[in-house]
Amino acid sequence: MRILRLHGYYFPENTSDSHLDDDLEEGYAKNGIVSVNYAPTPTRGVTKQIRREYKKKKYEERRDGHIIIHRFSMFSEGKNPIMRALRYMLCNIKEYFKGIKEKDIDLVYCISTPPTQGMLSAMVAKKLSKKYKRHVPFVYNLQDIFPDSLVTTNLAKKGGILWKIGRKIENYTYKNADKIIVISESFKQNIMEKGVPEEKIEIVSNWIDDGAVSPISREKNPVFDEFGIDRNKFIVLYAGNFGASQGAEIVIDAAEHFRENSDIHFVIFGGGAGFDSAVERIKASSLENVTVNPYLPQERVGEVYSLGDVAIITCKNGVGNAGMPSKTWSIMACNTPIIASFDTDSELARIIEKAGAGVCVEPESVDALTEAIEDCFKNRENLKCTAREYIHKNSSKAVNVEKNIKIITAVAGKEK
Repeated sequence: MRILRLHGYYFPENTSDSHLDDDLEEGYAKNGIVSVNYAPTPTRGVTKQIRREYKKKKYEERRDGHIIIHRFSMFSEGKNPIMRALRYMLCNIKEYFKGIKEKDIDLVYCISTPPTQGMLSAMVAKKLSKKYKRHVPFVYNLQDIFPDSLVTTNLAKKGGILWKIGRKIENYTYKNADKIIVISESFKQNIMEKGVPEEKIEIVSNWIDDGAVSPISREKNPVFDEFGIDRNKFIVLYAGNFGASQGAEIVIDAAEHFRENSDIHFVIFGGGAGFDSAVERIKASSLENVTVNPYLPQERVGEVYSLGDVAIITCKNGVGNAGMPSKTWSIMACNTPIIASFDTDSELARIIEKAGAGVCVEPESVDALTEAIEDCFKNRENLKCTAREYIHKNSSKAVNVEKNIKIITAVAGKEK
């Protein structure tokens, strides 16, 4: 079986779903599936040196030839949204004309980042179907609901031009997908309300390799010594993007609230379009109770999320039902209690409650967040989390990669 995948971002880029791609590719190889991939020169979360190195790599094979990678040149991604949109469009055009030239493809598969990848992949699948004179199915993995996410982050108004364009893209993608994999029940309900038939939808949770990500004791965690963090402090951890939908600035607001409490220390590992501004704000405010650094590599996730007495997850008000933070699973796998400044009617809130993983409070409320931190600090001796057991049963790599493999092989008619 040969599948075609068209990427907006791809290894070695560091995105929220990077580990999902890697785990899926491992699953493909184990099941004898060949994945043919097209991707632009890496830009997000990589150094200039790595970018220069990959400009020379136009073709690669990994995992004993089961993963074939074709790369094409593309200018780097900046912060300007217009230039970013132009980059997406140029990537889509290149990938379309490269994808339709592929031979012997049994299925086209894509993840919904950026949102135009779904429409692109559907178009390529239709063209290949005409070329081969047989149906080439398309499977869409929906990680972020577009254009809902634009509205909730105030990047577009419902009923506006951008929203209407987004709905056209969304409807085209859903209509032409043979299967849509969604990450939660709330996602399923969202797209069913937009007319997607239930039989077209499969729920597969995002996952974590609970064999690779596990709790690390404070005494053995090297991050404390590496960054000069006092092990005796009560550590409030935030690791994630500073972007339009995250509302992560509230973490800095909370740090300012606790600046006189020498027992509470905030640790931030961040990235995203607003990260540099966040760093500048921390410096300008002389927040000595904050340690801030860019993301650590993916292989150090266990060290990062074992660091905190509590870990914070944030979102802008109203954004919570348009996405599910994948880092949730990593935090839970480390048995670190969660304080979610997040929509309280969201899937995340339900999972936190069901797994006994922590508490969810009103988003964008500094008072609610600081009160939750204060409560955890006062009860730190009895603060416990056993969410790892929930992860093992529901969101482990083994369980959910197998679900993905079964879906694509069934859709392609290649069941063993």
